Amino acid sequence: MAHKLKIAGWIALGALAGALTTVSVQIGARGNMAPLPLEELQQLAAVFGMIKSDYVEPVDEKKLITDAISGMVASLDPHSQYFDKKSYKEFREGTTGRFVGVGIEITQEDGLVKVVSPIEGSPAYRAGLKTNDLITKVDDTAVKGLTLNEAVKRMRGEPNTKVVLTIFRKDESRTFPVTIIREEIKTVSVKSKMLEPGYAWLRLSQFQDRTVEDFVRKIEEIYKAEPQLKGLVLDLRNDPGGLLDAAVAVSAAFLPDNVTVVSTNGQLSESKFIYKASPEFYQRRGGNDPIKRLPAAIKTVPLVVLVNEGSASASEIVAGALQDHQRATIMGSQTFGKGSVQTVRPLGPDTALKITTARYFTPAGRSIQARGIVPDVMLDETAEGNVFAALRTREADLDKHLSNGQTDAAKDGEREKARDAALKKLEEDAKKPAAEKRLPEFGSEKDFPLIQALNRLKGLPVLASKTQTERKDAPKEN
Repeated sequence: MAHKLKIAGWIALGALAGALTTVSVQIGARGNMAPLPLEELQQLAAVFGMIKSDYVEPVDEKKLITDAISGMVASLDPHSQYFDKKSYKEFREGTTGRFVGVGIEITQEDGLVKVVSPIEGSPAYRAGLKTNDLITKVDDTAVKGLTLNEAVKRMRGEPNTKVVLTIFRKDESRTFPVTIIREEIKTVSVKSKMLEPGYAWLRLSQFQDRTVEDFVRKIEEIYKAEPQLKGLVLDLRNDPGGLLDAAVAVSAAFLPDNVTVVSTNGQLSESKFIYKASPEFYQRRGGNDPIKRLPAAIKTVPLVVLVNEGSASASEIVAGALQDHQRATIMGSQTFGKGSVQTVRPLGPDTALKITTARYFTPAGRSIQARGIVPDVMLDETAEGNVFAALRTREADLDKHLSNGQTDAAKDGEREKARDAALKKLEEDAKKPAAEKRLPEFGSEKDFPLIQALNRLKGLPVLASKTQTERKDAPKEN
C-alpha cells in the first residue's frame, strides 16, 4: 500500500530525547512548490557572503550551510529536525532496538540533559544512573548551551570507548563523575508476568521493530500459563512511543477487525489517511502477521491500560483507540500530549529532513496534541499522592510546540504551583533513607497504580486520585 510505513522515534544514544514518535513515509518531495521568496533568498546569500569575507576567522562553508538548514528547521516545532550524515545513521539504527551508546532515555530540562530512566542492563544502568539525574558535562564539555542533539552526539561513540558524564543528583544535592564504557544496547520493549491466578501484567516500554512479535510471544506465554485469563493490565507508563505500525498492530490485537485505530490530517494528500485494525495497515511488506497467532479470547478479555505523563505518541494512539472503542478502562495520569506526525524525507544517500506533516486523531476525532489522553480513572503514583508528576516535561512545555488545532489554548495556572510543591517535596524526600526515596519499580508488589488496576479488573474498590483534575490545553509558546 502507498502508506507502507517505516516509522521511527529514537534519537539513538540508546536513548529517547523526550517523546518523539515519528512517521517516516518514504516519498518524494512535493511537486507543486510555491514560488520562492527571491528577495529573502538574496539576503541569505548576502549574509553568507559577508560571513565568508568579513568574519574574524575562516569558516567552513559546508558547516555554515548545514547550521543554517538546522536552524531553519528547528524554528518550526520541537520535533522537526535536519539529519546530517551521522544523526541520520543514528536515527535509522534507533528503531531496531540495537545501538551503541550508554543506555539512557533522556529529555532536556533547564538547558541540561535529564535522565528519564536508564535502560535495564545497560552501561548507564550498571553505573547507577537514576531517573531525574541531570547530566551537566560530557567529558570536558559543559552541556549547558548545547542542543539536545549536540549533547546526544557527544555521548555517542564506538563500542568499548569511554565517556565521562558529570551528574548532578538533586535529591542528594551532589555532583559527581561517572565513567561509562559505551556498548551495543539491546532493549527489551515487552515484559510480562502473572500477577495472581487469572490476572496478568504486560508492559510495553517502547514501540520498535521487534515489539509486535515480542508482544504476541508474551501473550502466548500468558495464555499458556493461564488459559482462562480473567483480566489483563496493559502498562504503557513512560512509554515514549516509537513505530506507528506497531501501535496500530497492538491496538488491532484487542479491537474488532477493521475498525479505525487512528487518522492523520495535514496539507499533503498522503497526510490525510485512516489506519484501521486490519493487517494491510500494519503488516510489513514480505512479512507475516503475528497478530493472527493470538488466541481469540484476547479480543474480549477485560482490559485496563495504565498511562502517565510519560506516555507519549504511539502509546497515546493505543490508549486513545482502546478508549474511544470502549475496549479498555484507561487509568493513571493524563498523558504527554504528542499528537503530531513527522515524515522523514531523504535529501540524499546520507542526509534527511524530518518534518512535521500532520496531526493525528483518535477514532472519535480527538486531537491529543498538547493535551494528551485523559484517563477514565485518575490514579496517583503512590498512596501518598502524585506530587512528582508536575516535574515531568510534557508536549505543552516544549518551546514552539504545535497547538491542538481544535480548541483554544487555556493557561494552566496551577502548573507552576504544582512544580514548586513538587520541588519542596523532593527536598523533604532527600532527607529520607535511600530505600524510601525511589518510586516503586513498575510491576512490583508496591506498584500502587498496578494494584488499583488489578482491583478494577477484580471488581474491588479503587483508590482514585482525589487531587488530579483534567489538564487543559497549555498555551502555545513562540
